[in-house]
Amino acid sequence: MTKKQARQKLRGRLAAISADDNRRRSLAACDLLRAQPEYTDANVVMIFLSTAQEIDTTPIAQAAWSDMKQIVAPRVSWEQRRMLPIEIKSLTSDVRDGVLGIREPVDGMLVPVSELDLVIVPGLGFDLLGNRLGRGRGFYDHFLSHRDFHAVACGLAFEEQALSEVPTDETDIRMDMLVTDTTVRRFTDRG
Repeated sequence: MTKKQARQKLRGRLAAISADDNRRRSLAACDLLRAQPEYTDANVVMIFLSTAQEIDTTPIAQAAWSDMKQIVAPRVSWEQRRMLPIEIKSLTSDVRDGVLGIREPVDGMLVPVSELDLVIVPGLGFDLLGNRLGRGRGFYDHFLSHRDFHAVACGLAFEEQALSEVPTDETDIRMDMLVTDTTVRRFTDRG
């Protein structure tokens, strides 16, 4: 299966999840993540700002703020072709719709990559080896390969986004762990 075919298949699976199921199952995944030592030990957590078709990261942000953690979200610098980790303190006033309808921080403090403890990574699909199939622009792979990146890279998805195998190439970065609405998988050989 090609990346394009896998993306089409996974987009279909996501489209089949109702808004009510998305809310309920997103909360289950976020509760499961919050119970993990990788979350408990983290002081600085980077989340992605979900689209309507993705698992919702709102419960993670709300829990992290109540747990006195710093929350960071990516803002894309299209000129530099990279993501910038920006602190946010609100999912309303600190966030706006950016390019391609993806929400991003308006302003805020740029947080050095080296200070991140846990990065919650989106994806269309993940496999049982920790490989991730993104949307095809390479921003997360580039970010996760930064020389100062030492955080735990954690995929967050619905269980039907976990496949036995996703197509990969040499630029794809593996996850350290994957949390879904039903289970946690850890991967020891991240490459």
